[in-house]
Amino acid sequence: MKLRRGALRAALGLALLPLLRPASAVEPISLGLAIAGAAASALTGFISYPRLYCYFRECCLQRHDQRAAAALQEDLDKKLFGQHLVNKVVVKAVKGFLNNTNAKKPLALSLHGWTGTGKNFVSKIIAESVYKRGLQSKYVHQFVATLHFPHAHSINLYKDQLQSWIRGNVSICPRSLFIFDEMDKMHAGLIDSIKPFLDYYELLDGVSYRQAIFIFLSNAGAEKITEVALDFWRNGRAREDIQLTDMQNALSVSVFNNKNSGFWHSTLIDRNLIDYFVPFLPLEYKHVKMCIRVEIESRGYAVDEDILTRIADEMTYFPREERIYSDKGCKTVDAKLDYYYDF
Repeated sequence: MKLRRGALRAALGLALLPLLRPASAVEPISLGLAIAGAAASALTGFISYPRLYCYFRECCLQRHDQRAAAALQEDLDKKLFGQHLVNKVVVKAVKGFLNNTNAKKPLALSLHGWTGTGKNFVSKIIAESVYKRGLQSKYVHQFVATLHFPHAHSINLYKDQLQSWIRGNVSICPRSLFIFDEMDKMHAGLIDSIKPFLDYYELLDGVSYRQAIFIFLSNAGAEKITEVALDFWRNGRAREDIQLTDMQNALSVSVFNNKNSGFWHSTLIDRNLIDYFVPFLPLEYKHVKMCIRVEIESRGYAVDEDILTRIADEMTYFPREERIYSDKGCKTVDAKLDYYYDF
C-alpha cells in the first residue's frame, strides 16, 4: 500500500507539472504522453482509494473511530487539569458513541461550570479528536448565543434558521459536530427547536441524525457544582472522591429551573435527551500553576518558577475566607504571561 501511495503521489506531481509552468513552455510529445498516462492512473487511484483523496481534502468521518477515541484520551490526560469527572465521563461517552455502529440517538453532552474551568477547551479537544482540523473543520459548527441569537423578538426566525442549518449539514455529513456556547445567555425556548434532531428517530424526512454530536456549554449550575466541591473540602474529603452521582441529578434540576438559562424548562431535559450533564469543578491554586506551566512550555520558554508562582498568586480566589478556588480558572493565564515574558 505504501508503494502504491507513493506511486500515486508521484503521478499526481507529474500530472500537475504543466499547470505549474508558464504557458509558453512546450513539452516533448513523448513526455506529454507519459503525463497523460500518469494523470489517468492518478485519477483512477483517487476513485479507487477514497482514503487517498481524503489525504488531500477533508472528508466526513475522516478519522477512524478508535483513533479518535485514543486521541481524545491522550489530549485530556495531558492538557486538562483538576477535572477527573470530565476526563472520565467525556472519554467514556464519546468513545462509546464513536464505536457504536447502531446508535439510537445523537450524542448530547452538556458541560457546566464557571468561566475558565475548561468547557471550551474540552469541546475543542473533542473536535480535534474527531476531525484533524478541529474547530476549523467544515463539519464542526459553533453557535454563540450572544452573537448568533442576540434578539429576543427574533426567536421564531432563529428557530427556523437553526433547524435548516442542522438539517443541511447533517445531510452532507452524518458525523457533524454542533457546539452551542453561552447556553446560560440563550433565550428560553430557542434550543427546544432542535428537539426532533436529538430524539430517538431513525429518520426525519429521509435524514438520520444518529451519528451527530451536540455539545452545550453553560455557566448555569456552577453554584451547585461549587457547593458540592466545598462540602467535600470542608469535610476533609479528597476532591477526587467526588462522583458524578454526587451532583448529576442536582445539576440537571438546577439548570432546568434556572430562568436565566437557555435550558429553562427545556424539553431536551424534560424528555431526557441530554445524555450527560458534565460538571467542571472550580480550579484550585495548584491547578492554576499547572495551566501556567503548560502555557509557558507551549511557547518554547524555560519555566521560571518565581514568575510562575507570582502569576498564580496574583489570581483572585474564593470564597473570601478560604480562598480555595480561582474565580477565573485558567482563563487569564495567557494575558498575564504576555505581561511577564518578553515574547
